[in-house]
Amino acid sequence: MVIGGGVEATRKIQSFLDSEAKIWVISRDFTSELQKLGEEKRVALLKTGIKDAQVFVDSLSPKPYVLLAATNNPALNLELVKAAKNYGCMVYAIDNPELNDFILPAVAHVGDVKIAVSTGGKSPAMAHVLRERVEKMVTPQDLLAIQLQEKARAALKGKVLDQKERSKILYEILNSEGIKKALSEGKTAEAEELAIQLIEKGANQT
Repeated sequence: MVIGGGVEATRKIQSFLDSEAKIWVISRDFTSELQKLGEEKRVALLKTGIKDAQVFVDSLSPKPYVLLAATNNPALNLELVKAAKNYGCMVYAIDNPELNDFILPAVAHVGDVKIAVSTGGKSPAMAHVLRERVEKMVTPQDLLAIQLQEKARAALKGKVLDQKERSKILYEILNSEGIKKALSEGKTAEAEELAIQLIEKGANQT
């Protein structure tokens, strides 16, 4: 359960979307991104305000496994996590890292790549900035290389039994200048052909 529907709450919710968790978001207002997630049935939105944290948590049945306090009211966030802790819930407050039971990193998503960035709760804003930098570092060539590695791994399993030899060939494919050049130019068929040649060469040597 996430209390708050602003930008910071939206960022934190991203960490739970891939886990297939049932996510409730309670707030008077929601970001456009949260509204879209609600329309897609990926989260459940409840538009309401909370006047008394203890009364609100007492009323929850069943109690959530995890409660995130992400409002713009520090006093309310504090009361929410205190009340939830009394019921054994795991808690996270965006403005009170010393009370948190876990860390929520900022996660960069680029294609099949996911990289978590954390400042240990000291600066969520800086974690967001660093996440954006990381996302810019991952290139289309990197994503094509990942896809090629997946195909190469599948092909190697039927040709090379030794794990160390398979790993060696995969690194040869990864570091091949010819394959890098082909991927940088978007020539995936050419890159795959070069990878097959390295796989056949490696298989013949084992």
